[in-house]
Amino acid sequence: MGFRMLIAEDLKKYFGDVKAVDDVSFEIGDGEIVSLVGSNGAGKTTLVNLISGYLMPDTGKITFGDSDITYASAYKRIKVGVGRSFQGASLFETATVLDNVRTALFSRYGKIKRGLLPADRYADIRNEALEILNIFNISDKNNLSPKDLSEGDMKVLDVAIAFALKSKLLLLDEPTSGVATADKFKVMDTIVSAIRKENISTLIIEHDMDIVTDYSDRVLVMHEGKIIAEGKPNEIMESKDVLTTLFGIGD
Repeated sequence: MGFRMLIAEDLKKYFGDVKAVDDVSFEIGDGEIVSLVGSNGAGKTTLVNLISGYLMPDTGKITFGDSDITYASAYKRIKVGVGRSFQGASLFETATVLDNVRTALFSRYGKIKRGLLPADRYADIRNEALEILNIFNISDKNNLSPKDLSEGDMKVLDVAIAFALKSKLLLLDEPTSGVATADKFKVMDTIVSAIRKENISTLIIEHDMDIVTDYSDRVLVMHEGKIIAEGKPNEIMESKDVLTTLFGIGD
C-alpha cells in the first residue's frame, strides 16, 4: 500500500449493550479513496466519529501519519490535517460562499482572534479562496449565500471548506445525499477531481453503490459494528455474502 495515512487498530465503542464499533481495524493509504458501506445502524457514523475525534474509543488505537491521535481532540485533528464534511452541510448561511472559504483560510493561518477580521485587508487570502472555489467549479457563485445554492453545490462548498484547511485526510459523510440523481455524478466528479489533484486520502460514507463503484479505490463493508469485507469495488459487488448482507440479494 505504500505510506499509510491512517491506521485504525482494534477500535471498540459500545453504548450499553450496543456494540456500535466492535474490534475494527483498517488502513487508508496516501491518496487512496476508500468507501465505507453498510446498512443503517451498521456503525459507520460512529466509526467516522472516532476517527474525527467527536467520540473517543473504549479501546484501540488510531494513527494518523506518524502521530497517535487516539485521544486527540477534534480541534487538534483538524489542525494536523483530518478534515470532515457532514451529511447536512455545515455552512455559515449569513456569509457568502467566498466568505465561508475565507473563514476557513483565516482559521488555518491563525488570523482569527476575536471574531471575523475585515476580509478585504487580506488580498492574498481572497485570491486563495477564489482559487479553491475555481478548483471546485463554484467560483461563479462566490457572492451568493449558501442558502441560494443547489443541494449539490452546498455539498461541494462543504468539501471545499475542508479542502481549504489543507486536510491530508478527508472524511465525507454521504456527499450525494439529498442531491438530485441527475446531479450526483457531477458533484462527485468535482469533488474527486480536486481530491485526486491534491492526492488527499479520503474515507467516504456512501449508500449509493453506483458512486461507490465509480469513485472508490477500495471498499469497506460494515455490519453490526464489524468490518465484514474489504476489497476493490468490483470484488465487493461480486460477493454473494456482501450482496446478501447489504441488499438481501441471494441465498
